[in-house]
Amino acid sequence: MKDHLHCNVPKTMSTQHPDNVNTPFFCYSSLMGGEDEVLEAYYAYSHLHCREQMWDCEGKEVDNFVVKKLLSRYESYFLQNQLGKDIFLTLRLPNPEVERAEAKILLETLESIPRSFDLAHLFYKNGTAPIFEVILPMTTSYVSIDNIYQYYCDYVIGKQHGRLGGRDVTIADWIGEFKPERINVIPLFENREGMLKSGEMVKRYIENKNLDYQRVFFARSDPAINYGNIGAVILNKIALMQMGDVSETSGIPIYPIIGVGSAPFRGNLRPDNIEHVLKEYPGVHTFTIQSAFKYDYPPDLVREGIRKLEAREIGTSQVVDVKRCLSLFDTCSAEYHTRLTELSPVINKVAEYIPGRRRRKLHIGLFGYSRNHGELNLPRAITFTAACYSIGVPPEILGISALSDKEYDYLNEIYLNFTEDLTDAVRYLNPDSPYLPKADFEYATDILGDFETDAEHKDATDMIIRNISENKLHDSKSDILRAAERRKFLG
Repeated sequence: MKDHLHCNVPKTMSTQHPDNVNTPFFCYSSLMGGEDEVLEAYYAYSHLHCREQMWDCEGKEVDNFVVKKLLSRYESYFLQNQLGKDIFLTLRLPNPEVERAEAKILLETLESIPRSFDLAHLFYKNGTAPIFEVILPMTTSYVSIDNIYQYYCDYVIGKQHGRLGGRDVTIADWIGEFKPERINVIPLFENREGMLKSGEMVKRYIENKNLDYQRVFFARSDPAINYGNIGAVILNKIALMQMGDVSETSGIPIYPIIGVGSAPFRGNLRPDNIEHVLKEYPGVHTFTIQSAFKYDYPPDLVREGIRKLEAREIGTSQVVDVKRCLSLFDTCSAEYHTRLTELSPVINKVAEYIPGRRRRKLHIGLFGYSRNHGELNLPRAITFTAACYSIGVPPEILGISALSDKEYDYLNEIYLNFTEDLTDAVRYLNPDSPYLPKADFEYATDILGDFETDAEHKDATDMIIRNISENKLHDSKSDILRAAERRKFLG
């Protein structure tokens, strides 16, 4: 583990989030499958110069042979760019506490790490582990992080010391040594409780582990669908501030990752918007590079965006007043939930016609409301965002009219790009949509003045809205894609 110096932690992480409109040139189908994703990882490394690929082991047939496929298919590239040293592959595990049906996949995935080590050892003739970090989604407790770490140490690696039939020969003598001896577990925090308690959970986890550094992952999309766009930004600001505190008090470097997509609702990270996002999150070490970023812009622009992200100096996360932030959070999320209750029937209806982009689901996510708002059943974040835009209602505006003048002023102090993100979103608003909340529309107009809307996007959403009223949504697939092409993201 000491070989993996913390200064080498990647600043960009390619992911498999299906938010792209365009099909990558190397795919035969708009639905990317497992073999396409092996090629995608190579493309992200070799052509886009992204230094890390997240490999999702949830919700699909697990490919535990990804390292073997990469090294054998692209031998010359990987001989010059060592996996685990120059470029990185990071596994995203199923969370056994939430995804019971996939709990055993966790064990299979952890067992694959020593096998990948053996393959890489034969390939590189050295002791660098090709995989040594894993991501645990939906983290809600210190124990859930530690369980992964301890299981790997005690049962994946520890079993090599066992003896069969009481004989002197150990399993390591029989099968060979198991390496790497330990792994880094990256908790992914996705809901309000987890993000607000992330500091104490991480602090507890890193005690007595002799770690070089610790990475921590914060979601941006699931908090947005759960609590609204403003709520998601507030939670991330508080959590990132906590990581700075933990790093300072523990003396262990903490390297935050943030999961941002191209829609303003999901983070607004686009190849042409790098500087704005860096201003918003100066203390974030690693930004996710999702599918719309990779495939809905010209490759040269994508490469330049990734180059800027990799070349930047890491700053310090903003210091915010937690009490005041949470008061603002409560105001905005309550009004956002009111809008969702009104819009959920049409969002769910349109969601059925949003095209898929991967051959499997992503993880189930944490979507839940307090009892005050009742239980709403909504699609995942990308589909939800696409459905909202398809009816001419950018989800970024939902509930903003609840802000008082004083709250609006404070919001602009903590959410630095609020006006810019809102401007980017309302370009695709349809002022004639019957689903548009009037109060939020008027509030956006008060903030931004008269704003221009994209005529072609409006035309596409007019057609979708008409088809909804005539019960002909099945005729809307081309208009849904036409609108998405204007935005340069599906959802």
